[in-house]
Amino acid sequence: MQESTNERVMGKVLDALPYLIGLSEKIHGNPELGWQEHQAAEWTANYLESAGFSVTRNYLEFPTALRAVFGTGSRRVGIFAEYDALPGLGHACGHNLITAMSCGTAIALVEFANELDLSIEVYGTPAEEGGGGKIEMIKRGAFAGLDLALMAHPGPVDSAEARPFAVGHHKVGYRGKAAHAAAYPEQGVNANDAFVVAQVALGLLRQQMGAESRVHGIQTVGGQAPNAIPELTEGRWYVRAETLDELKILEDKVQRCFQAGALATGAELSWEPESEPYSEFRTDERAMELYVKHAHGLGRAFDAPKEHATMNRASTDMGNVSQIVPAIHPYIGLGCYPISNHQPEFAAYCVGDAANQVIHDGAAALALTVIDYFAN
Repeated sequence: MQESTNERVMGKVLDALPYLIGLSEKIHGNPELGWQEHQAAEWTANYLESAGFSVTRNYLEFPTALRAVFGTGSRRVGIFAEYDALPGLGHACGHNLITAMSCGTAIALVEFANELDLSIEVYGTPAEEGGGGKIEMIKRGAFAGLDLALMAHPGPVDSAEARPFAVGHHKVGYRGKAAHAAAYPEQGVNANDAFVVAQVALGLLRQQMGAESRVHGIQTVGGQAPNAIPELTEGRWYVRAETLDELKILEDKVQRCFQAGALATGAELSWEPESEPYSEFRTDERAMELYVKHAHGLGRAFDAPKEHATMNRASTDMGNVSQIVPAIHPYIGLGCYPISNHQPEFAAYCVGDAANQVIHDGAAALALTVIDYFAN
């Protein structure tokens, strides 16, 4: 029986593979930022519609969100697609592969819907890269009542249990006063100096931070002219910790570093969250054991050295989903370490032979996981 099930799933994935690869490559070649994934969302919706799914576009009034459903069973499985790209880096996190794997998983499950009393639900979720799309969808009632939520995320190596950190995303700015930098410098309030003070304070704070905590960011506006005291500066800063409780403590310390910049220079600080915090991830252990079993059956290995599998220090709004429904979020490897996510070279790996194998293996392993999870 198990062999027959495997054969049925593998047959469906292989049949769909050319179309899944085509979808992945189109999304990869046309990167769109968070909340702007109009082409990717439409291509995904069209493909699932052609496979017999009932598709709701503009889901919950988010223009680039979708929900596609096959089956009317009492047991609901949610399969998550992400398709936003990174500014300046394109699909250097491989979200094009996530969409293809998730669509492949759903299509492989179609003929099992009646047998397992399933409602197969694919969610296209915008703006994972800092926009908190899933969090905004949760606020409007999405995902409630799912019996299992799952997706697989590309990485340099296979890593079974995701332990993404909690993260807060912040837009930081200082407003000072412009003045001629040579003739009347004493009349200015230097908003760029405020950033310098804050970053020195952050550097010193790191001595008191836990080993697993992270603070990192960029200054996006540093002034307008070298002979003018900078009046306005802006930046984006991320704070990560193992849990939301630890995140709150660390965010307070980080904010005080930015307040120090304002105090030292006289500039006015603005500190605004870009989204609600991403939660740490809560893994459904039984589903994860099944995924590992089926990934092993496909030739996947989870034997990379620990330092190669540090994607577990990243963050995802899928963590917030895992707080309300059972969920898994394994990483599936492209075999490209030390090239890793958020590098231009990683984007190049997200098309081609290794990427195509990831689509095949991810779709098959996730589909078999769902079947075993509900069959038992």
